[in-house]
Amino acid sequence: QVQLVESGGGLVQAGGSLRLSCAASGSISSINAMNWYRQGPGKQRELVATITRSGRTTYVDFVKGRFTISRDNAKNTVYLQMNSLKPEDTAVYYCAASLVLGARSWGQGTQVTVSS
Repeated sequence: QVQLVESGGGLVQAGGSLRLSCAASGSISSINAMNWYRQGPGKQRELVATITRSGRTTYVDFVKGRFTISRDNAKNTVYLQMNSLKPEDTAVYYCAASLVLGARSWGQGTQVTVSS
């Protein structure tokens, strides 16, 4: 089992920045990759960024150049640095761990609101 706790959400004006954190605990060695998802009002949950165990990162097109996923292995924490935020980035952001054998663990989510 892996437990995830997100933090760092809040209200920011368009063009501003936020950094989300996701602290992992439990069976850390079972994690293959860490992901950030988001779910906007009335929308389906969508993948935003991934960082694999080897450190390879991938991003969805609409955040490339604005968001950066990173990790601190000593702290078992993954970050999502979000710059140049837009109102359409408003969503609940979720951290998810991709585990061995295809399982997945989710955090509780953190609200990000971008005002115009």
